[in-house]
Amino acid sequence: MIISFRRSAKPSQPLSQCQKPAGWFGRLVLWRMNRSHSALTDWGLERVAIGPNDRILDVGCGGGRTIGKLLARAPQGRVDGIDHSTLAVEASRRANRRAIERGQSEIRQGSVSSLPYGSGAFDLVTAVESHFWWPKPAEDLREVWRVLKAGGQVLLIAEFYNGGRHARYARRLSDLTSIAALTPTEHRELLSGAGFDEIRIHEELRRGWICAIGRKPGT
Repeated sequence: MIISFRRSAKPSQPLSQCQKPAGWFGRLVLWRMNRSHSALTDWGLERVAIGPNDRILDVGCGGGRTIGKLLARAPQGRVDGIDHSTLAVEASRRANRRAIERGQSEIRQGSVSSLPYGSGAFDLVTAVESHFWWPKPAEDLREVWRVLKAGGQVLLIAEFYNGGRHARYARRLSDLTSIAALTPTEHRELLSGAGFDEIRIHEELRRGWICAIGRKPGT
């Protein structure tokens, strides 16, 4: 199934800073993201098995805190990050300087639509608070599928979706901004349409959180 999303031509200034931080206000946004998304990230990461030697990619790595959390779960592995914001890449590199020096991490500027990695490179790809900003979610998720190993997983985490406590105004926000506020069913269809199986959707109804997990077929 092909899912289409209605998007406004241009998000508001505060929301555009969440999408692509820049300037002094962008630095404040990245600092806030690192703090406010920590519990959300922990909740989502608890729902996937991460091996100590796994190679992981964090798409939309922002201020870099998720990379540190992933490295703690894969201490003999490697965690790379990518973000289309120059400011975010700089902040993430600072936050993970020691891991980069050890050769356990590399953080690049780039787009989910054209990931600069070989096919089958990663055991896990994560996206925390970023997949609802992707330019073409269905196509971009196919690009994520490409860089995953057979049997690898994708994990999408968000504190906002069209369901739970946000259901009353999610669609209105999608109409007014460039956020794609998906329902749980739409998350499932998005993953299925990209070729993933063993799809799991978890909701934290009290807080309005969601995570969607899919596996690339194979062993």
